[in-house]
Amino acid sequence: MTAPARREYAGLVSRSIAYVLDTMVVMFFVSGAVAIILVVAAMAGAYARDLAITAASAYVLVLPAAMAVYCAVFWLLAGRTPGMALLGLRVVRTDGRPVRWFGALLRGVLLVCFPIGALWLVVDRRHQAVHDKVARTIVIRPMVPDGAHEVATPRVPQDAYAQETLGD
Repeated sequence: MTAPARREYAGLVSRSIAYVLDTMVVMFFVSGAVAIILVVAAMAGAYARDLAITAASAYVLVLPAAMAVYCAVFWLLAGRTPGMALLGLRVVRTDGRPVRWFGALLRGVLLVCFPIGALWLVVDRRHQAVHDKVARTIVIRPMVPDGAHEVATPRVPQDAYAQETLGD
């Protein structure tokens, strides 16, 4: 008989690592897109000052929007971003069902615009950050059977040699 499974809420460290990994992915793609735009603009004859303004604008405006959309799309489609998947985390609604599009988008926008709100998970019993509270979501680890974290003692094989040296 298997033990009943219990829900384990994700903490600050694992969620922060996942967020940093996802931010690096988004920054890589946004930086690539900005570089392509700058090369095309330079070939078209744009001035260096105009290129710098374009690049700065892209990072200030496009990067947060891209991060919010990236997170929302992955939460909606898979329940986790690639960074969360690497750490075994999943976003679900508080009732355990998958996140819907409005909740995913709201959660993504709040996470990007108000990242300091993530610190609320340190004092919350279900480790919910502000964006989780508003979107009614939780971040969990996969269902873990009770007792799965206990260390198993290795079984010593009983062979003829062991019985001879140890005695009966």
